[in-house]
Amino acid sequence: MRRVIDHDLITLVTRLLVGVIFIYASYYKIVEPAAFARSIWYYHMVPGTLINLMALFMPWLELVCGVCLILGVCYRGAIVLVNLMALVFLVALSTAIARGINIDCGCFKAAQASSESAWEALWFDLGLVVLTLQLLFSRSRRWMLTRV
Repeated sequence: MRRVIDHDLITLVTRLLVGVIFIYASYYKIVEPAAFARSIWYYHMVPGTLINLMALFMPWLELVCGVCLILGVCYRGAIVLVNLMALVFLVALSTAIARGINIDCGCFKAAQASSESAWEALWFDLGLVVLTLQLLFSRSRRWMLTRV
């Protein structure tokens, strides 16, 4: 199992995939922060005073982490942040489903009322967590701009 986790090519593909996902997810949020703020509000998990701050800060964090993963710069910090964000997304979706709030995740576009897409997003986030955990535990440092 350790060979698979540390495999240079698998780690590179996972870095590129997760990095592109986070960059792509940040795009609409940066372009339309008001729509993203509404998406955050739909979850009913963040105090109203923090929603706008979160809607402005989080997309840029996703963008920077995605770029850092792809380039292999500040890698350890980026992968820890990406893991934390993926886990927060997973918890937010899980609690929304458990409370009967049927919404789209708001990951790649503005969230809206939905029934199945919350479950689809939950499975997507579970897969994302698996990929980010592989990056966290991989010892591969090949094809990175920095080796730390």
